[in-house]
Amino acid sequence: MESFTKTVYGEMPDGTPVHQFVLTNKNGMQLKAIEYGGIITHLTAPDKQNNFIDVVLGHDSLEEYLQSDFYFGALIGRYGNRIANAAFELDGTTYELAANNGPNNLHGGPDGFDSAVWNGERAESEDGVALILSYTSKDGEMGFPGTLSVEVIYNLTNDNALEILYRATSDKKTVVNLTQHSYFNLAGKGDILDHYLEINAEQFLAVDEFSIPVDDCFTEVEGTPFNFTMPKRVGADIETEDEQLSLASGYDHTFVIPQDESGLAFVASVFEADSGRIMKVFSSEPGVQFYSGNFIEEGTSGKEGHTYGKHSGLCLETQHYPDSPNRPDFPSVVLEAGNEYRSVTVYEFGAIEGI
Repeated sequence: MESFTKTVYGEMPDGTPVHQFVLTNKNGMQLKAIEYGGIITHLTAPDKQNNFIDVVLGHDSLEEYLQSDFYFGALIGRYGNRIANAAFELDGTTYELAANNGPNNLHGGPDGFDSAVWNGERAESEDGVALILSYTSKDGEMGFPGTLSVEVIYNLTNDNALEILYRATSDKKTVVNLTQHSYFNLAGKGDILDHYLEINAEQFLAVDEFSIPVDDCFTEVEGTPFNFTMPKRVGADIETEDEQLSLASGYDHTFVIPQDESGLAFVASVFEADSGRIMKVFSSEPGVQFYSGNFIEEGTSGKEGHTYGKHSGLCLETQHYPDSPNRPDFPSVVLEAGNEYRSVTVYEFGAIEGI
């Protein structure tokens, strides 16, 4: 039975209350999200016996999220991924950003959207139950131009899908690249090395030692450990001697997704054989950052007494390419004043028998 509840989850250090929302669809699938960072704290999915378990990493308390460095479940902005040398130029003006990842800007800076307190309320849904989160980023916040008004809708459908709609408008020309940073583990425990992954990409972007795309970055996946054009265990090639794997300590790369005329292309699928759980991802974005959880510290405190470590979860962050503001050869991330930024990503969940 569909339901939507709102409770106080905790308080920010300045006393601002943070609410948690629980969305339940008619099948009993459940999503929990909090206003801090727009974080998805829980998301359940069925196995082949229709048993639902939580399939995303996270923490048990607001205090733990405030201390966390891993972006578990968070909304990312203004700019997901990296901007080289923490600066970009727009119409002849150079905008200096915070360097919070070596010399680069990562995920919008140290006080990006992942650490903002969003305003949440129930949204209308034609099929399921939905939450709308809104946030206004002031002109100059974290160095980005323009006052940006953002809305993100989490729609939990009765077909067991999570539809995410991103919308934003600015009063000045700016750059925008929003994404969601949930870490998935379809077994609900252990690591993700035995998950089977398929990515609809013939190319990935090669990077330098700072994870910035190199000049001639478009690289064919064929013949490399980055070939996921057919379902393959995440861990099958992760220990292969390969410069790109070595630079990122595993997979942490953007894959180039071919655009679909419908506007919503198949991006990837993830399958876990023991449970039969499968997740399919569709998006309007031109890329997806596949991250194999390489830098999760061993012993990281998780939910309900669990601890996490390297490869405890994987991310499929649909987005534009890293460093696009500095790369005119990449799809544009420029948002003109008064225009609407719009992006859609869908995570579909189900269960099948083994491969």
